[in-house]
Amino acid sequence: MIEKILKYDTELFLYLNNLGSETWDWLWLAITNKLTFIPMYAILLFLLYKKFGWKALIIFIVVVALMITFTDQITNVFKRGFERPRPCRDEAGIFDQMRYIAVRCGKYGFFSGHSSNSMAAAVFAGLTLKPYYKNLIFIMLFWSAVVAYSRIYVGVHYPVDIVCGLTFGAISGFMFYKLAQFLLKKYITA
Repeated sequence: MIEKILKYDTELFLYLNNLGSETWDWLWLAITNKLTFIPMYAILLFLLYKKFGWKALIIFIVVVALMITFTDQITNVFKRGFERPRPCRDEAGIFDQMRYIAVRCGKYGFFSGHSSNSMAAAVFAGLTLKPYYKNLIFIMLFWSAVVAYSRIYVGVHYPVDIVCGLTFGAISGFMFYKLAQFLLKKYITA
């Protein structure tokens, strides 16, 4: 059963990865770069400040830092625990069939840290700001999906790595959203 899932996962990876073209490689390399979205994070922090104030913003910053640390570290635990090689490591013998354009290729890929971190941030920001910007969550979820796909495009993650990362990120984002709401009630609106 697992072998069959991994076979389909490899086939889907090759299909999605080979949709790329040299014309768009620069865009997907920019999307997959963690520093590209710093302006978006700054805008989200400004919106949180504007709607909730300085004291709440400090709570949000602490909770988001904890959330990203949590998702990042749990991702590493899974990567070391499962030791699933990334497609760019060519353990499956597919390197000559794929497009590899990433700057570097880490050792293990299950599950994707980019996917889990981006989805956690999307869910957290989307739910927190939903009372003020009701469609923001859909924009954030779309953004997270694009970041996740970029990992397949550049050749460093299989689709299962992405789906599991997105799922874990959504759960983490919701948990830390609830933590932030609890802290706001306890320290800001009390």
